[in-house]
Amino acid sequence: MVHPTESRIAKRENGIERWYPDGELNTAYLALDYHVDNGRGDQTALIYDSPVTGKKAQYSYRVLRDQVAKCAGMLAGLGVEKGDRVIIYMPMIPQAAIAMLACARLGAIHSVVFGGFAPNELAVRIEDAEPKVLLTATCGIEVAKVIPYKPMVDKAIMDSRWKPEHVVVCQRPEAEAVLDQERDADWATLFEKAIPHDCVPVNATDPLYILYTSGTTGKPKGVVRDNGGHAVAMKYSMSTVYNVKPGEVYWAASDVGWVVGHSYIVYAPLIHAVRRFCLKESQFVRQIRARFGACVMSTVCQCSSPHLRLLEPLKRKTPKGKRFSTTQWKSSEPFLWRVRDLIRRH
Repeated sequence: MVHPTESRIAKRENGIERWYPDGELNTAYLALDYHVDNGRGDQTALIYDSPVTGKKAQYSYRVLRDQVAKCAGMLAGLGVEKGDRVIIYMPMIPQAAIAMLACARLGAIHSVVFGGFAPNELAVRIEDAEPKVLLTATCGIEVAKVIPYKPMVDKAIMDSRWKPEHVVVCQRPEAEAVLDQERDADWATLFEKAIPHDCVPVNATDPLYILYTSGTTGKPKGVVRDNGGHAVAMKYSMSTVYNVKPGEVYWAASDVGWVVGHSYIVYAPLIHAVRRFCLKESQFVRQIRARFGACVMSTVCQCSSPHLRLLEPLKRKTPKGKRFSTTQWKSSEPFLWRVRDLIRRH
């Protein structure tokens, strides 16, 4: 599934350099199948523990691979092929990561839109990406607030000039939705009938995903990441930047709707064979370390001082040798810089 490249970098006519231009791989294979084939099939790949719903689950590399293969088969049954686009508009549930990896397994290009984005924001991304399928859930949950997704998806599609052929909806008990459009399909029903799909080889320079900028300075711009250079960067960063070893527990406090979530909730930890903890709610930082023995915690600090105070006890309570790091700083509050210095010293 992985064919070595003869050259590391090549420059195109427009002057843009491309990494591993003649290499061939599949990112989902590197993240899952490779580890199963090399004796890590029973190792935990994903820990899901939601404090807002009380649901908990753990997926081994073998189980996660099988789930991803079936999800890829579900998408293939809807006509998704290599090079097609799929929009994923979902909350932080395991199905979101499974959907991303399933697209990668098929060689399809996923575009994750942050769950809960307004219909007009979703419509802009649908219109630009022109997805064949849109994957969503019936709702997201922010602490005690249930946010229905299906009405927003329907409004976005109505406002968009591009119409996806299929909308697959993952029903959640907190807010079930009526599937009343011809394009609508139930995730569980399709998934149950799906035939597992093998990994599709892609060129290293083929796109893995499109992720749109926020649009605060104009129309959202789609940033395209290719498969080869991205996979190498993810693998390299886990050991060189975060000093994580395969088998350790890693937690990234982000969302799969952002690039940090793409990189450090889904792809990098799995490619590096760590046990990743999938949880968004920042108020449970200390519980993650205590209950799951997280060796590395990574976050994007863009919150207020009360949220950041939750990080301060880590200086006193994180065992010697454990690591806590941040990947971005998005505030000028003096408190933030104090926490930054605290973490750097730690």
